[in-house]
Amino acid sequence: MTVKTILLADDEASLRFLLTETLADEGYALSEAEDGRQAKEWLEAETFDLVILDYMMPELTGVEVCEWLRGSASPNRDIPVILLTAKALEKDKERAKAAGITSYIVKPFSPLQLIDDVGKLLGDG
Repeated sequence: MTVKTILLADDEASLRFLLTETLADEGYALSEAEDGRQAKEWLEAETFDLVILDYMMPELTGVEVCEWLRGSASPNRDIPVILLTAKALEKDKERAKAAGITSYIVKPFSPLQLIDDVGKLLGDG
């Protein structure tokens, strides 16, 4: 069985640590980015099975990264993208959907909810 790879981009180090540990325990291989520009660099350099982006990040927001990804020639352009956000307004969800976000998780959330979503999107759940 091949290990599924995930890029996790969030500017909050403690949340990144928690999610990396949680997802690694489930058998996923993770790469981390601390802002939108780093996420973009990872997506240009490596191939992933899934991306988890925080909405509000320095440099580029998660939505901007997803918009760029969907319009790029990157081998990652069609992979599932989960957006983590404290923005629960309908207009924010519409903007995310228009950008090509696959799944939208509002903070605070349970790591189990994230594992469930990741499993479904990667066909493991």
